[in-house]
Amino acid sequence: MKEADRNRNIENTNFEMPDLCNVMAICMLVLIGELIVFVLLLAGGPITWVRLALLSLSVQWIVLGSAGVLCALRPVLNGIGVARGATFVFILVMSVTLLVSVIAHFVYSGEADFANPALDWGQITRQLGIAGIITGVVMRYLYVQQKLREQEQSELQSRIQALQSRIRPHFLFNSMNIIASLISTEPEMAETVVEDLSELFRASLNDAGNQVSINEEISLCKRYIHIEGLRLGERLRVEWTVENCPPRLKIPLLTLQPLLENAIYHGIQPLPEGGTIRIHVRRESEVLAITVQNPLVEQGDADVRGNRMALANTRSRFAALYGSEASLLAWVEADSYFTELRYPAVVESE
Repeated sequence: MKEADRNRNIENTNFEMPDLCNVMAICMLVLIGELIVFVLLLAGGPITWVRLALLSLSVQWIVLGSAGVLCALRPVLNGIGVARGATFVFILVMSVTLLVSVIAHFVYSGEADFANPALDWGQITRQLGIAGIITGVVMRYLYVQQKLREQEQSELQSRIQALQSRIRPHFLFNSMNIIASLISTEPEMAETVVEDLSELFRASLNDAGNQVSINEEISLCKRYIHIEGLRLGERLRVEWTVENCPPRLKIPLLTLQPLLENAIYHGIQPLPEGGTIRIHVRRESEVLAITVQNPLVEQGDADVRGNRMALANTRSRFAALYGSEASLLAWVEADSYFTELRYPAVVESE
């Protein structure tokens, strides 16, 4: 039963044919083909330059011919199951090997009688056997690589989702207290807070790495600031500067909110007089830069750890999404604390 389920899962998985058309892949195939030639040369027979050249010609024709056909059929192969895709590739490589072997016989022997060819089927069978073994090993390797990529992608998505959906419990409790205090005195305001809170939680449960427009992200952040503003009152002041950001500029959902939350929690809340948070969003060529400035506060050990953890979570999330192309820096300048996030800007085409 388990074996049947495993076979069914393999069949239901889409076959993923690697791109063999790029320069790197072709160079790698040529190198692998030449390594096979040296193995065949050392396996038996005289070691001569002529034999090396003939073996190289035959093997490279098989390798590059198979790669060319597979490259042309890649869109079709990627839409079928793993079992059928692997079988098709195996048969195709065997066919190319047989065709090249027959043509090589006539070229090397000088015979022109295609009606009654005196083929060395023993040698052709050995060539087909070698090609079959190598193809099987390569197909197994590609299948394992595909499963590893799928597992890594699944783990990456789970990690991004966990980092994205992390809203501090204290914010939820404070929001609930605000709603409770407003219900009897300002029911309309309480309803607005509920709507703002629901939008924030809907965003936190959205697909990991989901891209939204810059205006949508700013609107979501203003909802968050509105809720915190009801709690902190005039102590919280926010200044926005948005430069060179077209409406179609895309940004990962909940990019700004964690930075704002960190600035409010560590830069505004500890100060009796409050302070001003300045957000500067700008597009610099192909990079989107977001700078958040908040008052510098002397922090205890717990606050320092919390601040570092919040920045580490954001840094990990963008490292998972953009790799080394994203960076999150933090520094102190005069009486202000700065955080700056930079990552590749994506503008959606019309």
